[in-house]
Amino acid sequence: MTDYQVYLVYSLLLIISSITLRGIFKTRNTSSLPPSPPRIPIIGHLHLLAPIPHQALHKLSTRYGPLIHLFLGSKPCIVASSPEMATEILKTHEASWLDRPKTEAVDYLTYGSQDFAFATYGPYWKFVKKLCMSELLSGRTLDLLQPIRRHEIESMVNAMMKKARAGEAADVRVELIRLANNTFSSLFMGKRWSENEDEAEEVHKLIQEITELAGKFNFSDYIWFCKNLDLQGIRKRVVDVRGRFDNMMERIIEDRVDLRRTRKQNGIGGHLEKNLLDILLDISEDESREIKLSRENIKAFTLDLFFAGSETSATATEWALAELINHPDIMKEARQEIDTVVGKNRLVEESDIINLPYLQSIVKETLRLHPPGPLIEREASEDCTIANYQIPAKTRLFVNVWALGRDSDYWENAPEFIPERFFLSSEDKRNGKSQLDVRGQHFQVLPFGSGRRGCPGISLALRSVQTTLAVLIQCFEWEVRGEGQNGGSTVNMEEGTGLTISRARPLVCVPVARLDPFPSM
Repeated sequence: MTDYQVYLVYSLLLIISSITLRGIFKTRNTSSLPPSPPRIPIIGHLHLLAPIPHQALHKLSTRYGPLIHLFLGSKPCIVASSPEMATEILKTHEASWLDRPKTEAVDYLTYGSQDFAFATYGPYWKFVKKLCMSELLSGRTLDLLQPIRRHEIESMVNAMMKKARAGEAADVRVELIRLANNTFSSLFMGKRWSENEDEAEEVHKLIQEITELAGKFNFSDYIWFCKNLDLQGIRKRVVDVRGRFDNMMERIIEDRVDLRRTRKQNGIGGHLEKNLLDILLDISEDESREIKLSRENIKAFTLDLFFAGSETSATATEWALAELINHPDIMKEARQEIDTVVGKNRLVEESDIINLPYLQSIVKETLRLHPPGPLIEREASEDCTIANYQIPAKTRLFVNVWALGRDSDYWENAPEFIPERFFLSSEDKRNGKSQLDVRGQHFQVLPFGSGRRGCPGISLALRSVQTTLAVLIQCFEWEVRGEGQNGGSTVNMEEGTGLTISRARPLVCVPVARLDPFPSM
């Protein structure tokens, strides 16, 4: 909810006008609903969500309890902020919470929610989920495409080495986004966007604008009499952004269709190296499928991959490196583990990760403190009872993932960065205690959601983040430049605003090569 203070001023003006014209609104009886703070007519509790919504909701939960009821404008919502509440809603009553709430921007960007992430739960969604798990993001597909991910990491290391030799600072986020974009484009269409500077810049701007618009507060979504108004110009921007995205995707798809047609005519279609776009085109052309994918379905699904494949992975890796810079003892231990298992003569590979449990725990601890998506959003498809409260259909749900990772009842010294908390002691093992994981089975930490609507790309995300972080640890020391806290060498960990938990300030560091000779690539 960026520029929130400006929106609040507008809302207060609307309140004054409304009260003058219509009188004071009466509040209906909400005795059967969870506790709720006092609300203001028209805007409800929107004024309580500044400046960063997930942090503000966490503060409200400490006062009103782990399940609270809010009105965001005219939209009724409940907020769950404890593992018990998350378990009851997302596990016990999961069937009632399988829909996603729609916003004007996201619905338009995804061609009327014809994607996977925001599609209404039903036959189409189940069809695409099956495709993701069995074909697009299956273990076999990820293994086949592993050389592409490896090549892109090597390219990033080479770019960092150039800066290291020149003593230049690197904006780590920019480098990680470039890595993610190149990896995604190679996986999706078999070529790197960075090969064409103009196209690469267009893609970068599109991702930035899409991310901003998808997470931007819009009066039209919450204030009933603003539904058909475009007070903030968001509708106009969304139309422009999707138009540019659509034009780009049409070029990409048509080029691939022409190549496939030419190779088929020449009788060499079987030798065409398949990428994710080929898999989607194969499915769209398969008449035996129970549901036929349209061109808009392909473009909408690609938009999901755009966001999940670049923004979230880069964000998680950047937070992890920032935490390690602020905790040099943990960085040292991680390096020792990598040097022992991998050595200093070659780069870490994805196949090494299984033998690097400390590195894995660092990533898990990062996702606990800095989940890329701080709020899980759902919508009730039917009336249901949660914690003895009667929750009506169409109520929106926010599970505060950020708050779950800070629940002091479950996490000792919760605000601290302690990777060891994800290890099991000998006594824990003897008592049959299971190791906490980040895949949605344990409701104390839910960076990828849970259940049927959990993220299908967990394996790809973990492979990408863990391997990239391991290489950054293995190859370089990191000297903070510019934004060190209080002028020192520690990194400021302030959060920014937006759909994902990004850093408020860029992580700018000078990479210093620590291996001599450097591993041959």
